[in-house]
Amino acid sequence: MKMACDLEVDVNGEETFFVDKEILSSFCGRLSELFSKPSVMETAKTLKVVLHELPGGAEAFELITRFCYGGGRVKLNPTNTCILHCAAHFMDMNKEGLIKETEKSLEGISYWMWTEVIHSLKQCQDFILIASSSGVLDKVLDSLVGRIATPVDASPTSSSPESSGFRFSFDTRSTFSGKIGHYRTWWFEDLTSLSLQMVEKVVELMIQRKFDHVSIGRFLLYYLKVSLANSTPEEKRKTTEAVVDLLYSLDRSSVPCKSLFGILRGSSSQNLSKLCRNRLESMIGMHIDQVTLDNLLVPAPTGTESLYDVNLVLRFLQFFLDNGGRKSVDRVKKVGSLTDLYLTEVAPDSGLKPLKFIALASILPDEARDCNDALYRAIDMYLEVHTRLSEEEKMKICCSINYEKLSSETCKHLAQNSKFPSRTAIQALVSQHSKLKNLLKDTNNLRLLGKGSDSDEQIILYAKKLDLSTENEKLRANLEGMQWKVMELEKVCRKMQVKMAKMAKAKLRSNRKSSRSLPKLCS
Repeated sequence: MKMACDLEVDVNGEETFFVDKEILSSFCGRLSELFSKPSVMETAKTLKVVLHELPGGAEAFELITRFCYGGGRVKLNPTNTCILHCAAHFMDMNKEGLIKETEKSLEGISYWMWTEVIHSLKQCQDFILIASSSGVLDKVLDSLVGRIATPVDASPTSSSPESSGFRFSFDTRSTFSGKIGHYRTWWFEDLTSLSLQMVEKVVELMIQRKFDHVSIGRFLLYYLKVSLANSTPEEKRKTTEAVVDLLYSLDRSSVPCKSLFGILRGSSSQNLSKLCRNRLESMIGMHIDQVTLDNLLVPAPTGTESLYDVNLVLRFLQFFLDNGGRKSVDRVKKVGSLTDLYLTEVAPDSGLKPLKFIALASILPDEARDCNDALYRAIDMYLEVHTRLSEEEKMKICCSINYEKLSSETCKHLAQNSKFPSRTAIQALVSQHSKLKNLLKDTNNLRLLGKGSDSDEQIILYAKKLDLSTENEKLRANLEGMQWKVMELEKVCRKMQVKMAKMAKAKLRSNRKSSRSLPKLCS
């Protein structure tokens, strides 16, 4: 057959090919449709076609021409199947042509090597839209994820997320630090060579196939570390947002809080979207009982007066409470202890406004603290630094204290503490008075049951520890009256004990007499 080079094809601006128009249009529907329309160019001796965004570019077009000139035959292998499949769809090479041949080749993808699957996936990411619409991307993804899921290829690592050694350093002047290698699974490194969009698709399929979320979380953290090492600020922002969104779709226990704090600290210079930052903070907040004080000491944003970002911690605590944190007594008490440590740390900050301190001190429910001594010490420190507070502001701060949960030593300290409003000393003594009344009531109930006098001694010792200041004479009289009643009860108790002892001795003598007469009765 006589062939003529009557068609000039510019492929993606990369390279120009001179081919036979009739031969190519007989296989390529795209060209056939183009030449079926009247055009001024047909009057020219040589036609010119410019192809934009042909998948695979010049390399793929050369293979297409070989297929067309070869009468519908071309050598297919794992390295060119995906390219030709997408290029054939682009050129509208019907199902009986090159598309059919590439689909046959894809049927043997289970026999491809791992490196060939990775290579094919990289090809697809360069023309992801047509790879998705043609179906080839799904087949390659399915093969890749299936191989990762194969038991013989599974990572031997079985460490819990809490023991993760991830340490983050997102500063542009440094790279990740920490013993991350031990937690890296065999497929981590190969997948870091994929684009962000392709990684998202791989992870989404893993989640759909119910992969272990801990392994997925570790991979995403590793991918983030590698990707941020050499990227522009905009690329860093996009990668961080994408990784956070994927982490958010995992089980909440899959990612250690320490790693999430690493992302948070590293992203401080990035302009993350509000949604992304909200998700990151909520993931941390839901497990804030797992973090340490050092994690919470995040510097305040530039331009603010305070040293630490108290607003951030308040959001953490709110996320914790809103997501069932208060349902577990042990968890909420852990958070209570952590919050008291944080309050003590930020209290000396002269730039910390009273409203912020009040919000922090009162955000947790009462059951978060068995004892309010630590909270009192934090408030004491705050009042010592913030000397210009009004009496009203001081009272608002002190409203967060449950005086009934203060120890007697702390009540004594409070009553002598000039930094606190005088009314707080009265409140403390009233609460202690209530405690004594309850203890006395319990003691009376015990006496009715014939119990000992240990509780009486506890009440007397407890009352002696209280500060009975002159401004609380009424309370002083009440407490002294209670002490007198306790002493009277003790006298009654001792008399009862003496009587009971005499009765016991009498009973013992009676038993002895009975035992001596037994031999006479038996003789």
